[in-house]
Amino acid sequence: MTVATWELRARFAAALSELYGREVPAYTTLVEVSEAVNRDYIRAHGEEATRLGSVERVTAERHGAIRVGSPKELSQAARVFAAFGMYPVGFYDLRDAAKASVPVVSTAFRPIDEDELAKNPFRVFTSMLATDDPRFFSPEIQQRLDEFIGARTLFPEDLLELADRAAAAGGLEENEADQLVEKATKAFQLSDDPVDHEWYRTLENISAVAADIGGVTTTHINHLTPRVLDIDDLYNRMEARGITMIDEVQGPPKWKGPDVLLRQTSFRALDEERIFSFEDGTIGPGTLRVRFGEVEQRGIALTPKGRDLYDQLIHEAYREPDRWAEVMPTTEEGLRQQQLAYFTYEKVGEVPAGTSLDDAIAQGLVVATPIVYEDFLPRSAAGIFQSNLKDEGTRDDGQHGTDYDIDVLSKIIGKPIHDPFDLYAAQQQRSLDALGI
Repeated sequence: MTVATWELRARFAAALSELYGREVPAYTTLVEVSEAVNRDYIRAHGEEATRLGSVERVTAERHGAIRVGSPKELSQAARVFAAFGMYPVGFYDLRDAAKASVPVVSTAFRPIDEDELAKNPFRVFTSMLATDDPRFFSPEIQQRLDEFIGARTLFPEDLLELADRAAAAGGLEENEADQLVEKATKAFQLSDDPVDHEWYRTLENISAVAADIGGVTTTHINHLTPRVLDIDDLYNRMEARGITMIDEVQGPPKWKGPDVLLRQTSFRALDEERIFSFEDGTIGPGTLRVRFGEVEQRGIALTPKGRDLYDQLIHEAYREPDRWAEVMPTTEEGLRQQQLAYFTYEKVGEVPAGTSLDDAIAQGLVVATPIVYEDFLPRSAAGIFQSNLKDEGTRDDGQHGTDYDIDVLSKIIGKPIHDPFDLYAAQQQRSLDALGI
């Protein structure tokens, strides 16, 4: 029996969740609290609670985050994710998105078809270390980084070959499906290889993120993120359990209007015991503090016009909370009429010829359903990274940063990175075309 791509993806997400729960027990607590918050929210709000996704989808939903060190490693990661029907969407440059030293550029691998998203919307936010950016790394450190990263293997050849077969065939037979999930999960398992203490601390002085990528011999899950329907409730419940959260929820403020884009928060990075090889030749225990537990609340996808408005508001919303409600429409219909957000449309009655879309909606003949935001916000991601770092690291802004954009990263990956706006617009247009009005 062939295991379809979406089921491979669901199994992979479940296997990584189990793995991460063993590695970071506080993650299991986060999932338990998320599920409790969602149950209570659904009980209080009924059908309205599922407006941006079914209960089954929200409960199963996760996004992961990993970090790789080179173009070769990023292109190999893309091959692994393709086996699970996950494709690169969006370009995120975190190098200037926070005060802290975060020398990475990123994309997210996820399903791009709405039916595939409904079956399992697993996403992996994947960051690549910009080793060639002189603002962060001297020529000597660049060379050492390239040599260290070039000598390791994150994704073994048998995994890549199996992944390529799965991607080409749209699935695998049961025995190979098990092998694929097992091998892919193992690639993201925390290693017990000794960490070179001198090299790790050298990189950590520049950037804790750089050390996490280029100071160890493997990659690992940096965080795994459940979706919650009320992130403020979750924040308070986690604090009540004695788990220290970062200072604030990143993204749009809490308000009484429609949820838009993405709100995120996390519990603080934990000290995790690792084995180090020290400068005097001894091997012994030490701690690293780089992994944290993130949670997200997803809202409506905004159009470019809506995103421009969001970007203007987000800088002042926390200083002037009332400003958000003054400028952002307080209803879904207001967002729709001002073309600030994306919707799908469905007939629920016979629409007389010549009826406009707005009139058909007003008469209850067509229903507009908001499209959930499936992607990420670079400022929010960088804010969470920064909140979990012990110090800001170093950056020489007198140097010119290496140019990266969506086209450069697409060439590295070996396939085009999808523009999120294009995907949402196409989904909306397909529903309009199907209306026939």
